[in-house]
Amino acid sequence: MQPPPFVARKAPTSLADTVATTIRQQLINGQLRAGQHLSEAALSQQLDISRNTLREVFRILIKEGLLLHEPNRGVSVVVPSIADIIDIYRVRRLVECQSLEKAWPLHPAHKRMQQAIKDAIQAREARDWIRVGSANMAFHAAIVALSDSERLSIMFEDIAAELRLAFGMLDDAEYLHAPFVEQNSRLLQMVMDGQTVAAARELEGYLVQSERMLLAVYARHV
Repeated sequence: MQPPPFVARKAPTSLADTVATTIRQQLINGQLRAGQHLSEAALSQQLDISRNTLREVFRILIKEGLLLHEPNRGVSVVVPSIADIIDIYRVRRLVECQSLEKAWPLHPAHKRMQQAIKDAIQAREARDWIRVGSANMAFHAAIVALSDSERLSIMFEDIAAELRLAFGMLDDAEYLHAPFVEQNSRLLQMVMDGQTVAAARELEGYLVQSERMLLAVYARHV
């Protein structure tokens, strides 16, 4: 079972918006890798769209910082830098911890958190660590959804895509994702029990740990 998709953005208003959403989700789910070259001919055929539409899609995702166009080399997926990772985690701590601290125990986003945990456990049993990572992204998107801010959820969707690209550059997905399945379950239980302030503090420590783990491995590979 695939983790629930991000649902922050409004319904796409054009074919280019729809395809951009598809590619963005592929980035979040680890289906595209940092530095990967995107063939215009192959991708337009795969997505069954014209090259003109695909170029508009590329413009959207380049503006979001998820793709990169280089003269004479075409379009490729961006490679996040160490500075990018540090900045991403700074934003995550500000947004996610605040969302969790102010969370309403009966907020509908809790169902998304529960489903993400269930998907992560199933994927862990199958030792499908890429899918565990996708479920983890869905869990944190649901935390942001607790804020009831469409703007924050849209921002987090782009951040999650960048972060997943950084994860994808590393060889040991189990090392990165396995520790957080149980921690996610604990966070959700604390929120459901009304311990939102304590949950926010725990999440802050959790994100610091995640950042350190990622940077420690990333520094040896980039």
